[in-house]
Amino acid sequence: MEHDEPLDRVARIQADWRRERPDIDVAPQGVIGRLHRLADRLTGELCLVYGRYGLSEGEFDVLCALRRAGAPYERAPGELAAHTMVTTGAMTKRIDRLERAGLVTRRRSDYDQRGRIVALTGPGRELIDRAFTDHMRNERRLVDLLTPAEAESLETLLTTWLSGMEHPRTPDRG
Repeated sequence: MEHDEPLDRVARIQADWRRERPDIDVAPQGVIGRLHRLADRLTGELCLVYGRYGLSEGEFDVLCALRRAGAPYERAPGELAAHTMVTTGAMTKRIDRLERAGLVTRRRSDYDQRGRIVALTGPGRELIDRAFTDHMRNERRLVDLLTPAEAESLETLLTTWLSGMEHPRTPDRG
């Protein structure tokens, strides 16, 4: 099987669209389509590491958010949801599973008796420290498919693009 195809999958799709709809500029598909494919591939590669530790991607994110909080490694569920960009309902399911596994505990807040606090247990901290070390080794392997200059340029471009998406400029109304 030959690996050096003249056109990758996205380029073939673009060629088909250029033939079928020459009136539409399909150039953006070259960037978006490749980013989408790359994101899918990266997610698969990252999830392999999480799975080694018996974690889903979401559970890994929760444990990381708790670990990043610093001692005593705890946050309110709403804070966790904000730090992992998921709904509070999805967060509750993740916390339930992590609590059943003995990786986190829940308790009432000292400041608000209606509020809850989620904290890493000792085994949870040990697990996330090992998993995060392995995760960063994996990310290094993936980024090292680029040269250091390419990785730096890509990070700059992605940072600029993401900032534009998250903080769109409004036209001046002067």
